[in-house]
Amino acid sequence: MEFAMSRQLFSAAALACALGLACPFRVAAQQPAAPQPAPTPPATQTGQQPAPAGQSGSQPNNSATSANPDDSNFKIVTSVNEVNLIFTVTDKHGNFIPNLKQSDFALLDDQKAPARVSSFTQQTNLPLRVGIVIDASTSIRSRFQFEQQAATEFLLQAVKSRSDRAFVMGFDSTPTVTQDWTNNLDALQTGVTKLRPGGGTALYDAVYTACRDKLLDISRGQEPVRRAMVLVSDGNDNQSRAYIDDAIKMCQRSETIIYAISTNWTPSRGKGDDVLEKMAKATGGRAFFPPSVDEMALGFTSIEEELRSQYALTYTPADFKADGAFRTIYLFANDRRYQVRTRQGYFSPKQ
Repeated sequence: MEFAMSRQLFSAAALACALGLACPFRVAAQQPAAPQPAPTPPATQTGQQPAPAGQSGSQPNNSATSANPDDSNFKIVTSVNEVNLIFTVTDKHGNFIPNLKQSDFALLDDQKAPARVSSFTQQTNLPLRVGIVIDASTSIRSRFQFEQQAATEFLLQAVKSRSDRAFVMGFDSTPTVTQDWTNNLDALQTGVTKLRPGGGTALYDAVYTACRDKLLDISRGQEPVRRAMVLVSDGNDNQSRAYIDDAIKMCQRSETIIYAISTNWTPSRGKGDDVLEKMAKATGGRAFFPPSVDEMALGFTSIEEELRSQYALTYTPADFKADGAFRTIYLFANDRRYQVRTRQGYFSPKQ
């Protein structure tokens, strides 16, 4: 399949952007903002240090692998300089748009058209790797039981095959894994019920740790998967040693999409809601703001539906350099009635 616009047209358009001419798909050329002074790494059970800044945003795998042990017809081949991109397409009402083709999209990687697109799949069947990260601080004590019930129902719906895996983490002033990676639904449910509220709120530390110790580790494997974090919190952080940018960058290194469900049910949006929105947007996910505790389960249902209604694209970037730098991604649908959500970029591997 030919891509939506030829590489030559992309190159011309990118040149026009560089010259300051009209550009319908202008993307930011700057690197991410310089990090704040490096915080002390969040404490973990394993005592690991943060992963190097050059951790790849692509899958280093030089052989064909099956995305599902039970589906030998579904193969993805990736190499060290290829990027796997998972994305969602909706209309302005948030309805998912299925059955689109590769020619319906245009892509820029670091402001350049890709050198090659090696695969495109609709409504991917890639195995699911999802972390359930639940705020168990004192501030949400009155809502905690509802959080547990909704999270349990989500796991029962989302983990459907032998190839799917999930883990459960709760956090107050420190993150605690109550159930490691498994597809055993009883064990996952027990992991949720083990959580107990109390203490301060170290949200950024929890997100950073979940990506570094769990989701980044999974990304080093050879099997292409969809990595997602379901984050249930009011978004208010008062005890983290990591900063929000540290947490976002670790999500980007581990290629993890954040789906956030706010537990702030006041009539107006708070500062914590803005935090959840920022983290979700930077990773290609979505933030949900249910108006009441009774509607929290609807947010989980929407996440489960989206995880089963995504596209997958594998491509080789043009002028790729293994320098550990952050490369921006800009993907859009040629039909401008449709909105595309995906991660804003990735860190190239560093030699």
